Amino acid sequence: MQKSTNPKDYQSIARPVAAMPKDFADGDTIAPHSHRRAQLIYAATGVMRVTTTGGAFVVPPQRALWMPAGMEHGLRMEGAVAMRTLYIEPSAARAMPRDCAVIEVSALLRALILSAMDEPVLYDRLGRGGLIMRLILNELGAAPHLPLSISMPRDKRLARLCGSLLRHPQSDATLEHWAEHVGASARTLARLFRRETGMSFGEWRRQARLVEALSLIAGGGAVGDIAQRLGYRSASAFTAMFRRELGKTPRAYIGR
Repeated sequence: MQKSTNPKDYQSIARPVAAMPKDFADGDTIAPHSHRRAQLIYAATGVMRVTTTGGAFVVPPQRALWMPAGMEHGLRMEGAVAMRTLYIEPSAARAMPRDCAVIEVSALLRALILSAMDEPVLYDRLGRGGLIMRLILNELGAAPHLPLSISMPRDKRLARLCGSLLRHPQSDATLEHWAEHVGASARTLARLFRRETGMSFGEWRRQARLVEALSLIAGGGAVGDIAQRLGYRSASAFTAMFRRELGKTPRAYIGR
């Protein structure tokens, strides 16, 4: 029997974990919404962009996003996306963070998630289904969290600046340049960046480029083309930044 693709059907079932498979086309979007249950947002193929009121995330294959219960979020698909999502009762996920977190998906966790999709919604708690779900919860608790989010400021001037940088990550415009366009001094903008994002302007822009790079790499882009698109003078300069931030070359990090 084919499973429902309506998230509402999975919020109150008599099981701690519910597995929903759903496929999307390139460019599909999901308007901001929230769920009663926590959610593990994972795609077997494709890249997802997820936004919340406080941040933006890119979720390529081999990664998943932990979304706490009740947190509003919206999604946009890049490429054909095979979403394989889990809805988890909050009481079953007390060890998970209270904020969004990008999680590394091991080969075991991936296999468990895909196996969960084959189980009936009301799986046998004492049988194969129950064992798979318990192993998933155990693996989630042990999975490394990755620094792949972008903090979004609430100040309207900074939000305007950051929105432009997300649309044009190659921009090298200085804070002095932005000060002329958003109605605040460069010193004020620098202070606001620290207060609202915990980063300097340069650190925030580097993080935004890093997150965008993961999306482009997962989409099959060549390192040289990605470097140019993100404003780096050479592929080697981009690769050096990537290795410095994440400890691996772009291709090694994405698992190719």
